[in-house]
Amino acid sequence: MGQVYEGVCQGQGMSFAVVVARFNEDVTRRLLEGALQAFREHGVSQEEVDVAWVPGSLELPVAAKRLAQTGRYKAVIALGCVIRHETLHFDLVAKGATYGLVRAALDTGVPVIHGVLACLTKEQALDRAGGPRGNKGYDAALCAIEMATLFRGLPGP
Repeated sequence: MGQVYEGVCQGQGMSFAVVVARFNEDVTRRLLEGALQAFREHGVSQEEVDVAWVPGSLELPVAAKRLAQTGRYKAVIALGCVIRHETLHFDLVAKGATYGLVRAALDTGVPVIHGVLACLTKEQALDRAGGPRGNKGYDAALCAIEMATLFRGLPGP
């Protein structure tokens, strides 16, 4: 076996950006709080985390891409919440945000972490934003730190 590359959850000395959707802010603010807690617990100083608010989940990709293009951040997290209602709008927004975030990561070469909840009910969303199902914002920050440290060790540009 050749070289094995792995990231770790120790973020000292690295900068991160978090893009947060205002739509369903009662959920997304909790996701943000979880992400900030994870950063603190894993050595990332508060001054090294920038937060940008956007109107909704469809605006997350373009803001995430712009932040990633600056070269300042080791990873960018996108936090949003889409809840199904009677129309197909849920599907359009959830898929559009997902595709856009993947494209932002691939276009920039910077990890863009998908932290957009796509839930059937508000209760499901709250359960995943600090409720019994944990906090997916916290999980997204851990993923960002791990990817940033992995990229630090990978060969490449």
